[in-house]
Formats: sequence, C-alpha cells, structure tokens
Amino acid sequence: MRGILILYGYNVSMKSNILVFLQFFIILLMVIPIGAPSDTVEIGLAVFGFGAVIGLLALLKNELGNFNIRPDIKEDCTLITTGIYAYIRHPMYTSVLIMMSSMTVIYPEKAEYLLYSILVVVLLLKMFYEESLWKCESEEYREYTKSTKRIIPFIF
Repeated sequence: MRGILILYGYNVSMKSNILVFLQFFIILLMVIPIGAPSDTVEIGLAVFGFGAVIGLLALLKNELGNFNIRPDIKEDCTLITTGIYAYIRHPMYTSVLIMMSSMTVIYPEKAEYLLYSILVVVLLLKMFYEESLWKCESEEYREYTKSTKRIIPFIF
C-alpha cells in the first residue's frame, strides 16, 4: 500500500512535503521578531524550555533511523509505546506547539497569534494524516490509540 497510496487526490509524499514545508515556513515567520519583546521574555523562555524537554524525551525514545519529520510511515519503523509515548502519541507535535506558543508570550502581537493559529491547523492536519496512514498499516497502532491521547495527556 505504501508508495502508491493516494489520499485526497495527492500522492502521499507530495502531501507530506507540503505539510512539512508549511510547518517550517510558519515557524520561520514566527521567529522573526515582530515589534519589541514584551516584559514576559523570561516566561516565554521557560515555556520554550518546557516544550524542548518534551521533544527531548520523545527523541530519547526513538532509535536512530526510526524518527521521521514527514508524516509518512518509514519502512521497518517501530511503534514506540513507552516513556512519554505511553501518555501521548505525538509528543513531537506537542513539543513544537509548546515551544512556538512561547513566541506569542514574547511577542504578543496579532500577527504572532495568527501565525500560531495557522501552525496549530497545519500540525493537526499533519497529525490526522499520519494517524490515517498508521491505522491503515498497523493493528498495533489501532490498539495503541485506545489507551493514549494525541497531544495532551488525558485530554486530547
């Protein structure tokens, strides 16, 4: 099914490439300073650090070659269900969302809020797309979804 799978009229890798491009383009726009930083820079940096820790916990559970920035499922990949993955299925998405929310704390401008909202939508699309691929490929993943939440432990 991989390689020739067509979803929503797009080749799998094309859709993945578009989602990854949008994600990084929005992140790039968000880190460009807009106006003067607020008085809450320290809080923003703490929020960023918290998100980075979540990302590191996820990366520590991944073996080299098992991690994929694109939502496509890699050949011979392993489903990780321990560590932070025992609580949330997409800790890297959680990490990115928390880290980039720090930009709205540091630069509380309408443009930052708009960009962050667009990033949330892009990451949700990417996450749902990735989950649809996993569900097609793995009974183990379908079972795993019954005991975990997507990006917020015990909530969503």
